[in-house]
Order: sequence, then C-alpha cells, then structure tokens
Amino acid sequence: MWDLDTVESVRQKLGELTDLHGLRRIFKEARKDKGQDDFLGNVVLRLQDLRCREDQWYPLEPCTETYPDRGQCHLQFQLIHKRRATVASRSQPSYTVHLRLLQQLVSHEVTQHQEGSTSWDGSLSPQAATVLFLHATQKDLSDFHQSMAQWLAYSRVYQSLEFPSSCLLHPITSIEYQWIQGRLKAEQLEELATSFRSLLAYGLSLIRRFRAVFPLSVSDSPARLQSLLRVLVQMCKMKAFGELCPNSAPLPHLVTEALRTGTIEWFHVKQQHHQPMVQGMLEEGKALLSLVQDIIADLHQCQRTWNKIFLNVLKINLFSTAFLELQWLVSLPGLRCTLPRPQSPIHQALPLQVAKKVQDYTVMVTGSPVTPDTGESLFQLYISLKELCQLGPVPSNRDGVLALDSFHRWFQPAIPSWLQKTYSVALARVQRAVQMDQLVPQGELTKHSTSAVDLSTCFAQISHTARQLDWPDPEEAFMITVKFVEDTCRLALVYCSLIKARARELSAGQKDQGKAANMLCVVVNDMEQLRLVIGKLPAQLAWEALEQRVGAVLEQGQLQNTLHAQLQGALAGLGHEIRTGVRTLAEQLEVGIAKHIKKLVGLRESVLAEDAILPLMKFLEVELCYMNSNLVQENFNSLLTLLWTHTLTVLVEVAASQRSCPLASGRLKTALQSLEICFYAEGCGLPPEALHTATFQALERDLELQAASSRELIQKYFCSRIQQQLETTSEELGAVTVKASYRASEQKLHVELLSASSLLPLDSNVLLCGHLSGSSDPFVQLTLEPRHDFPELAPRETRKHKKDLHPLFDETFEFLVPAEPCQKDGACLLLTVLDHDRLGTNDLEGEAFLPLCSVQGLTGTEEPSDVPQTRLPLTYPTLHGDPILQLLESRKSDREAQVFVRLRRHRAKQASQHAPRLEQ
Repeated sequence: MWDLDTVESVRQKLGELTDLHGLRRIFKEARKDKGQDDFLGNVVLRLQDLRCREDQWYPLEPCTETYPDRGQCHLQFQLIHKRRATVASRSQPSYTVHLRLLQQLVSHEVTQHQEGSTSWDGSLSPQAATVLFLHATQKDLSDFHQSMAQWLAYSRVYQSLEFPSSCLLHPITSIEYQWIQGRLKAEQLEELATSFRSLLAYGLSLIRRFRAVFPLSVSDSPARLQSLLRVLVQMCKMKAFGELCPNSAPLPHLVTEALRTGTIEWFHVKQQHHQPMVQGMLEEGKALLSLVQDIIADLHQCQRTWNKIFLNVLKINLFSTAFLELQWLVSLPGLRCTLPRPQSPIHQALPLQVAKKVQDYTVMVTGSPVTPDTGESLFQLYISLKELCQLGPVPSNRDGVLALDSFHRWFQPAIPSWLQKTYSVALARVQRAVQMDQLVPQGELTKHSTSAVDLSTCFAQISHTARQLDWPDPEEAFMITVKFVEDTCRLALVYCSLIKARARELSAGQKDQGKAANMLCVVVNDMEQLRLVIGKLPAQLAWEALEQRVGAVLEQGQLQNTLHAQLQGALAGLGHEIRTGVRTLAEQLEVGIAKHIKKLVGLRESVLAEDAILPLMKFLEVELCYMNSNLVQENFNSLLTLLWTHTLTVLVEVAASQRSCPLASGRLKTALQSLEICFYAEGCGLPPEALHTATFQALERDLELQAASSRELIQKYFCSRIQQQLETTSEELGAVTVKASYRASEQKLHVELLSASSLLPLDSNVLLCGHLSGSSDPFVQLTLEPRHDFPELAPRETRKHKKDLHPLFDETFEFLVPAEPCQKDGACLLLTVLDHDRLGTNDLEGEAFLPLCSVQGLTGTEEPSDVPQTRLPLTYPTLHGDPILQLLESRKSDREAQVFVRLRRHRAKQASQHAPRLEQ
C-alpha cells in the first residue's frame, strides 16, 4: 500500500509553511525525486490459507523498523472456480442443477445424523455451503430462485427422510417475501404447485396417522406435530399457494377429515388386534373390555395433550371429533340413523360394531349361570362404557342424541348377579376377618380390633361399587340402592353374631376374668364402630341426590319408608346388641357396688363417713379406669349411665332400711355426694342432667332428712310450716292479727295479739240455708318454737272469749329471750287458736306461724317505734302425714322426738275432725 505523491510548485509549498518544522520538511522533500510515492505497508497472505469467502481486517507490515505501527487494511475475498466441464452443467438449466445438488446435500446431512443417532437442525456443513455458494455465484442464481430451490429440495426430502419440519419455515418466508409469479417459467410454476400439493398430502397423511407417527412415548412428539401443523398453516397462507392451488379446500376442513378418517382406521386396527385367539364367553368379554379401554385411553390422550395443539394452531376440537366418531363406531347399527355422518366411502362398509357384540355377549352371559370371572368382566365392561359416555358433552350441550345414551340397558339382565356377587364377596371377607380377629385393641387410641377395620373397608367397597354402578334410570336406581342398603344392614347383623361367637370361642376355658372382660369391651367397641360406619350410608350412597332423581317417579314418603326404615332398623339392632354388651359389663360391676354400699352401713359407729366410703370409691376408681381405657367414649358413657341407675337403686333400698339410723343415713349421704363427683369426673363423665334424675333428687332429699338429728328434723318441720304460712292466702279457717317487735336493749320479744276473725263455729253447729250456724269459745296459745331452742319459756295463753267468732283480744305478751336463737332457721312464734271445751279436749281452730327473723328490731340496733300489724291466715297440719314426722316417729328411742310427734299427731287428728265441716 502506497501513498500517492503529486508534483507541487514552490509557491504552493510556501503557502503551507507555518513553522520551522514545516520548513525542514520542505527541504527534505526537495532532496527526493519528483513523483516518488511513499510506502505505507504491505499484507502477505498464503493462498492455501484462504477460504471461499474472507472478510476481515489485516495488519500492514513495514519494510523497516523505523515506523513499526502501519495500521490495518480491510479486505474481502471471493474465490471463484471457472471450470464447467460437468455433463449436467452443459445439458440442464442452472436452476435444476442447483436444486439437485441441494437435494443430494440435504439427503447426505440427514443420513449422516441418523447414523450418528443425532437429530439434524436443518443447517448444512461449511463445505456444503461453500459448494452451493460457488454454484449459485457461477450461475448467477437470484436469491428468489435459491429460496425456491431450497423449498423444493427440503420439502421433497422431508417426505422420505425425517428431519425437523421447522426447516421448511425459512424457505416459505423467503418465497412469500420475494414472490412475483412472473419471475418463474411455466414448468417452474408447475413444479412449485406440485411441491405444495405433495407436502400438503404428505402432511395430512401424517396427521391421519398421528397416533402412530407421533407416539407420546417419545418426549418431543407433541412439539413435532405442532411444528408440522404450523408449516402447513404457513404454506396454505402463502400468496404463491393461493395462486398456484386455488381449488384447494380450507386447511381446517382437510385436517378435520384426516382426523376422522385416521380415527376410523385406528379403531379398526385396534378391533383386529383385540380379536380373541380362543373362542369363548370369557375371552370375548376380555377382548371387548380391552378395546373399550383402549378407546378411553385414546380419548384421554386427545383431551389432555393433542386437543390443545389442534385448538391453538387450527382452532379444531380434536377431542370432540374423536369422541363423536368413536362413540358412533361402538354404537348399535340401528341407532346410527340418529347421528349425522359425513358422506365418505369408508363409512359404508363398517364391520360388526362393538355395541352389537356387547349386547350379544350380555345375552349369552345372563342366559346361563354367571361365573365370578364372567360377572367381573361384564361389570368392568359396563364401567368402561360408562366412563366413555361421561367423557362426552353433557346432555344440555349436545346437538341431538348420542348413540351410547342408553347403553346401560344392555347390562340390565346382569344386575342381580352383580348385586349377589357384591354381597357374597363382602360376606366372605367379613367371615375371614372375624375368624382372624384375636379381639385385641389395635392401640391406645384405637380401641376396636382388626375385624372392625376390615368391615369398614368392606362397607366402603360396597359403597364404591354402588357409586360405580350409578344406574341412570331413577326407579331402577332406587331399587338397586334399596338392595345395597339391605345387604349392608344384613352384613352388620351377621357381623354382630360372628364377633360374639368369636368372643365366646376365645373366652372358653379362660381363667383370667380380666382378659374375658377385655374381649367383651373390644366386642362392644367393634359394634359401636360398626354403628358409626352404618350411619354414614346416606352420605356414601348419596341419598339426597337419589331422592331428587326419584321424586317424580316414586310416591311421597316411599324413600323414607324404605331406605330410612331399613337403616333405622339396622341401627336399632346394633344399638340393642351394644346395650346388651354394656349391660353384661355393668352387671359384673353392679355386684361389687352393691356389696360395698351395704357394707359401709354396717361398720362400727367410730368409723367416720369419709373413711367408710373409701373401699367403695377405690373399687369404682379401679374398675371405671379399666373400662375407660378399654371402651370407646360412647360405650363408656352408656356403661356409666347403667351403673349410675343401679347405684341409685341400691342406695334407695339401703336408705329405706336405715330410716331410723341417722349415722348410717349420714354415711349414705356422704356416699351419694362422692358418687356424684365420681360419675361426673370433672365434665368427662355423665353430664349433670343425666346425674340429677328424679330418683337422685328424691334420694338426696330423703338422705338429707334421714341423716339429720331429731332437733334438726324438728327445725326443718317448722321451716316447712313457715313456708306453708307464707304461701297461704285463703282465710277459710280464719285469721289472727298481731304486732311483734324485739327490744335488743331488754332482750325481750314484745308480742301484741290484737284479734282473730272469721273463726270456724265448732260448738253446736247447725247447717242453716247452706251455712254453718253456731259459735266457739276461742283463745290463743303462744309458744316459741322449736322448744329445744327456747326450753325455759313456757307457753302463754289469752283470755277465753265466749261465743265469739271475731274475738278482740288486745293482749300483750313479753318473752325474755336472746336474739341469737330467734335468728335461727325455723325459729317462729306459734299461734294456736283453740276452742275451749269445759267437758273435753279443746278443739283446734287453726295454727299460724310468725317467723321470728322477720320481727322488727331483731337485726337492727335501733328500737322499733311504729310496729305494723301482721295478719296471719290460720292453717291446718298436713292431713295425710308429714315425711319429717314419719321419720321422727321411726326413732323410737328418742324421747324428745316421740313427744314432738305425739303433739303434732294430736293437732293433725284435731284438724282431720274438722275437715268434713270445712268441706261443707
């Protein structure tokens, strides 16, 4: 590389002079020869190192080392071969030679990669690319002709050798971008049109056989199919395709028809493949089942994998197309008229259809005794056809009726054999489970044995079979459900009998009573577990949905009267068996409870009540802990209920025999309180409403009285009479009016008896005009009760009034008494109104009780000033006996009790004599 040197005048040089350095350069150039160029550098290249094409920067090399950095030079090389001695180049057009050369190179690349077990990505080797470039350059082939040659070569090789179809997208794009129809000759146009039609036909053939050509066992099959579809879509969108193949049908229509045809061909291949080698009912059934299962598997693949590819690329619903085609193929010939079919020669010579075979097969099977294998084959075939139908669109989204809509009727004769087999298999399983059961709990939290688990699994299998069957006809579905429920309930009762027999078998000769009791606990728990499982039948068998389905065909209440009645009957039977088992366990404990209760009342008097009940409580603690650890909570609560009822019965009996013994009654009272706490168990046992029964409440009241001392009973008696006084509002016996106050400074009870009114005439009574006529001689006796709290205060009396039913007494009485006894429960002023009788005993007009706790001044520190009047209706003692008096009367050795009872009995006797008059 040189720098051109031109001749310039001195005037021009001097014009460029700017400094001394410039002057020095002028003198230097003056010494050179005129017209001599400057050397810039050179590039030395070896021809054998050059490739067909070169395009890069090369460094310039100097001749001397004075200026080593000479810069770079950008060079582009194209080496062209000028020899054209081949036969093809002399006899055929350059475009044809280029096309054949490209076909050979592509075939070579595909073959090389196939031998090396690798996939070809569509790019040629550098050597092949060089050859093609040289040929295209020598022949002056345009880019458009090169792209068309690439398309023709690749599309032809693709139809014979497998390589990625995406390699076809580049020439398609190039042709579409550069397309001008006039640039091609007639034979080239025909050749391009032929390539379009050929690739389209080949692509449709691959789509028709996509199940075999693109198997899902090969991971890249979905991507390969999607790539093929995109190539076909892009090709059919080309302007060249539209102009050269104007009569071609739309691609979606062609692909849909290919899919239908391919589905039919696939079906016939599978049908031939599953032909049984040996003729027989069982083999025929297995062959049909295998065919239907293959159809279902294919539809699942279409739905999960292939359908989205066809939808995304071509908006074609492959699954719907395949389903309608396959369900038509398996339908009965007589039903095909309901379905529109495309007019195609392949549909005019269909072989015997699957549905006809299924119907013939079911007729053969149900016409003779059904073996287990044959029944199972039939059932699996029904389930498979049901699954096939469920894959299709719901009835509301269909256009017309599908051929398989009534397929279940083909299997109707086989239903009894299916139900019988289900029951037989379940019964055998139950028997085997019970026979292997050792009646041992499975763990601390699981208190039932292995047979209960097996039984739950068995019932779950029955429910699963019922859901699988899911018979479409509502009325028949109802009868099938009734049969399932009946068989399940029958199995439950059979299990109860078997498990009890197993317990007796294992307990025979068992010396350890604890183990026998433990086995009984396990049996009861197993039955309880069974009851829980049976209770889930309505949910497992979908009774609510069934009721909605059969509502239009069954009478109102029929479902309730059948299914629910069956279930309730089974639950009642299980409940009886459970109660019987729990009752047996309770009986073993009731003997010990009764023994300890009776024993505690016979202990010597020096033993405290808390110590006396210890043996009973320890016994219950040990036994109930054992039962709680071996029984489920429901059965343990049932056991507690039985034991509590029995314990109350024993306590009532013992309490009745110890009425006259406060000591024994006190121990029984303490025992009842401790037993209540024990059976409640801080909320883990029986609830309060289950404990506080009427028997418990009556026993508690009786023991409260029986355990009390005589004075306490007398005090309770006056409490009850005070309560009676407060509740009495009628003055049919008359009334007394008093004023009472307490003066704390003097410790005196001041009582002012004012009057009495409306007393009964008890002397010379005559009935006139429906009313009693006569009079009385009333007076009032005042006593402070109970007497043991006021032992030093004698009774006081008023004056006696002659023949006066409304006497005005106006008398004042004072009792010297401390405030403390007046404040006790039951402390009262007893006002006894009597009719004076000179010749006999005074008659009782009535009694009134003034509670001392209500007297003014008793609780305060201030002296009462204005004391109000108190009007007290008269009352009679209880005419039919008082329980407190009866209890006091039973204490024969207590003199104070006997004196009190005699007085109260006397008053009651007097009251009973005047009761008839009162009624008049």
